[in-house]
Amino acid sequence: MNSIPVMRSAKFSLKMFMKNDLFQSFIIFLIFVLLLISSCASPNTQTDAIISKYDVPATNGNADAGKSERLNLELAQKGPDLKRSFSSADYRIGPEDLLEVDVFQVPDLKGTVRVSAKGYIKLPLADTIQASGLTVAELESLIAQRLEKYVKEPVVSVFVKEYRSQQISVLGSVKDPKVYYATGQKYLLDMLSMAGGLTPDAGTICILQRNVQTAPGTSNNPPEKIVIDLNKLLIEGNADLNIPVYGGDVVHVPKTGIFFVDGAVKGAGEYNLKGRITLTQAIGMAKGLDDAASHSDIRIFRENGKPEKEVITIDYDDILDGKTTDVEIRDKDIVIVSSNAVKRFFSKLSGAIGLGMFRVGGIGF
Repeated sequence: MNSIPVMRSAKFSLKMFMKNDLFQSFIIFLIFVLLLISSCASPNTQTDAIISKYDVPATNGNADAGKSERLNLELAQKGPDLKRSFSSADYRIGPEDLLEVDVFQVPDLKGTVRVSAKGYIKLPLADTIQASGLTVAELESLIAQRLEKYVKEPVVSVFVKEYRSQQISVLGSVKDPKVYYATGQKYLLDMLSMAGGLTPDAGTICILQRNVQTAPGTSNNPPEKIVIDLNKLLIEGNADLNIPVYGGDVVHVPKTGIFFVDGAVKGAGEYNLKGRITLTQAIGMAKGLDDAASHSDIRIFRENGKPEKEVITIDYDDILDGKTTDVEIRDKDIVIVSSNAVKRFFSKLSGAIGLGMFRVGGIGF
C-alpha cells in the first residue's frame, strides 16, 4: 500500500535533481563564456593603454656626452625666466596650514582656522570639512555649499595665511638627492635647483610621481606618473612643462637611458639602460614571461622621430633557438609581451577552479 507514494516521491526527487543539475550546468556554461570573452579582449586596446602609461616624449636629438652639463647651464641661465610666479590657484592646502576664512556680510563667520594634522578644519555652521588636498577655490566652493542652508547665496573667500612645511622628494641623478622641506607653492625647476642640478649620468627626462587621493572607504589608486622632457623644458624653453609640485610628490631623474617592459611578464616596470641590453636580458630583468605569454608576439615600440612609433615584432622562441638575432634595446623602448588568448582563458579558468567557483551538488570544483 505504501509502495506507490514512495515511488512517486523517488520520481519527484529524481526530477528535481535533474532540473537542479541542468540549472547548475547552465551556470557553469555561462561562467565559461564570460571567462572566454574576458580572455579575448581586444589586444590593441590593452597595448594602447600600456603605451599611454609609458609614453615618454621623444628627444630632439641633442643628447650627447655633455647633455647634463648643457641642461644645468640652461637651468642656471634660463631657469629664472622659466620659473612661474607663485600662484595660490595652483597650491593645494595641506595639514597645519593656517587659513583665513571670510563670508561676505557675515562678520560672525570671519576668522582664522588651522588645518589639523589629518587635514580637517571646523567652521561655525559648516561643521567639519576635509580641506587637505583642495585648492583655495575648491575649499571656498565647498564651504559655500555647507552654508547655503543658513546664508542666502554665500560668498566665501579663503586666504592661506601661513604655509606649512611640505615634504617633496628629489631622487635619481641629481647632485643632492633627498627629501626637501619646502614652504609655499613650488614648481619642478624649483626642486631641481634645490637639488643642485643634474649629475653627468642624468638622462633627458624627469618623472614626477604623485599619489592620487581617493574618497574615504575606497581602494587606493595607483600613483600618477608625469613624464617631462627636460630638453623641451630647458633648451626649447617650454615653460608649460614647469609644472607645480605638491607635498608628497617624488621627482625622479633617471640615469641616461631608460626602457619599459610590460604585458605578460612577472615584473612589469621601468628599467635603466646600463650598457648593452638585449631583449632576452630585458625580459630577464622583468622576471621572465608569465604563463599566459605569447612567445610569438613580443613587440618593441621605438621612437623614430615621427608621430607614430616604429613597431618591431619578435618571436621569442626563434631568438632562443638561434634562428634570429637577439634585438638590442634602445633608449625609451617600450617592450610589450602579448598574452595568448587561449592560455589566458585557461589561466583564469584554473584560478576560478582554485577558488572553488564551480559547485555542483554542494561540491566545489
